[in-house]
Amino acid sequence: MKIVYKVLAYLIAIEVAVQASMVVLGDAGLFVYIGEGGVLDKATAESGALQFPEFFAFVVHGINGMMVIPVIAVLLLISSFFTKIPGAVKAAGLVVVLVALQVTLGLLGHSITPLGALHGINALLLFTAALYAARRGRAAVVSAPAQPVHAG
Repeated sequence: MKIVYKVLAYLIAIEVAVQASMVVLGDAGLFVYIGEGGVLDKATAESGALQFPEFFAFVVHGINGMMVIPVIAVLLLISSFFTKIPGAVKAAGLVVVLVALQVTLGLLGHSITPLGALHGINALLLFTAALYAARRGRAAVVSAPAQPVHAG
């Protein structure tokens, strides 16, 4: 179970990196689209008619942030109860709290734009907390004594 814990924690860190790359890819594509004469208004955005190749990145960002990362975080928390790693439950709990805050900031940032800045800062905190949890798991896996094999 220690390996499961470690893998899940690293997966969250990887997903946060994917989130950052996807939102920047989407933004870059949007600016190219506008620079080439494309128009972005509320009606276009809500219709799903934005026609630039990088639009998929916004979709990936939304799916990962609203579904994939929260599920991984809950699985991390569940696995933390069975790992017997000191501090694993606290580390996983912190990750879950930061994921919940991240989702909240992401949703509210569409109407309260300064929360978008906090969304970015919280992403860094989440990335760090996930790595912290993973390193706890890694240290526990590495330092775990080998179990003797009894032939019998």
